Amino acid sequence: MWIGSVYVEFISDSNAIFWHIFAAGNDAPLKIGLGCGFGALASIFLCSCLYMIRQKQQHCFLIFHSRHASSDSSTKADLEVGDVCFGVPIFPNAELEEATNHFDTARELGDGGFGIVYYGKLRDGREVAVKRLFEHNYQRMKQFITEVEILTRLRHKNLVSLYGCTSRHSRELLLVYEYIPNGTVADHLQGERAKQDPLPWRTRISIAIETATALAYLHASDIIHRDVKTNNILLDNNFCVKVADFGLSRLFPNNVSHVSTAPQGTPGYVDPEYHQYYQLTEKSDVYSFGVVLVELISSMPAVDISRDRHEINLANLATSKIRNHEFRQLIDPNLGFESDPEINRMITAVAELAFRCLQQDKDMRPSMETVLEELKAISSGKHEPDKSKDVSYDNSASQSENPPPSPECDNVGLLKNTKAPTSPVSVTQKWEAAVVPLHIVVNL
Repeated sequence: MWIGSVYVEFISDSNAIFWHIFAAGNDAPLKIGLGCGFGALASIFLCSCLYMIRQKQQHCFLIFHSRHASSDSSTKADLEVGDVCFGVPIFPNAELEEATNHFDTARELGDGGFGIVYYGKLRDGREVAVKRLFEHNYQRMKQFITEVEILTRLRHKNLVSLYGCTSRHSRELLLVYEYIPNGTVADHLQGERAKQDPLPWRTRISIAIETATALAYLHASDIIHRDVKTNNILLDNNFCVKVADFGLSRLFPNNVSHVSTAPQGTPGYVDPEYHQYYQLTEKSDVYSFGVVLVELISSMPAVDISRDRHEINLANLATSKIRNHEFRQLIDPNLGFESDPEINRMITAVAELAFRCLQQDKDMRPSMETVLEELKAISSGKHEPDKSKDVSYDNSASQSENPPPSPECDNVGLLKNTKAPTSPVSVTQKWEAAVVPLHIVVNL
């Protein structure tokens, strides 16, 4: 393109725009002036383009953020009103720091996958346990809200009480519980307390009954605990049970058969059917409670890597010993199984119940309400084993189908009731309430 005595040529490709300037003759000043002019115009043009692109990106971000905030607000609506959160008091961070002596490590009561629990004393004199959620836990807000929501809607003597929490807008998420002074059941079975004063059988059967009472109450309230274990069963000075830690709990509508969700829980306690098929049911808690029953009988930990590789999980060890007529090897020798016929009867019956709770097929496990009724009958001496009724279980069903795709998150999908497929192979087991406690018959 000619402009007077100057020819300007534009060349463009996908990445840039170039221009060449030619002047008739040897008019160097004109070339320089035109070059500077076109350079300035190009710079202004490029800056304008960059500004427009940036404005568009910010606009898109604001739209996304607004939508995300509006969808998230539905789960947190009415979370805090004034000085209460779901009906419990909101504590200032400063008061809880003071109560725990600035989270002194000497005051640690225990820790887990989601936070550390500290002993504290409030200004009004109450002794408390303060859970400090880990900052690096990306699900901590969800677990915080879950615990507050569940514990404020439930009232039961065998569930730990929530005194309050910090604001969800505070710099730290803290939960304040009643202080239970006598440690956990795990402490008394496998920890230092077990060496000092082992739990007698009568205390153990009472712990089993009270824990089953709490879980049956949760299930009647459409809640699955999802992390039943001896470390989450607290004991007061009278050895009364307080079930704790509801960070993984789920609401479970009563018109569905299961909730489809990514498996969570503690190794050694997780329902194998839930782990394989991503189907959480009330029977998942029953399986975990079966492990607790075996711990109460044996004083063994749920997971022990020093055991044989097929018996690292206590559930596998227990079912293996039962099948091989080696039931006595499970029993804690301090319980008086060999010397006291009444204790022999109760332990044998509890072991039978634990065996049923640990079935691979969830449909073969009893409900928590049934477990509670049987434990009460065992303790009172009214339990009569039904020798005419076989207890069948199926280990092949869980391997006969391909598992569904793994959920990418913990979102819930509700599925209607469906019948489980019958198994062509079953193992029939009969129990005798004598010193030799059981006989196993395999039907193929």
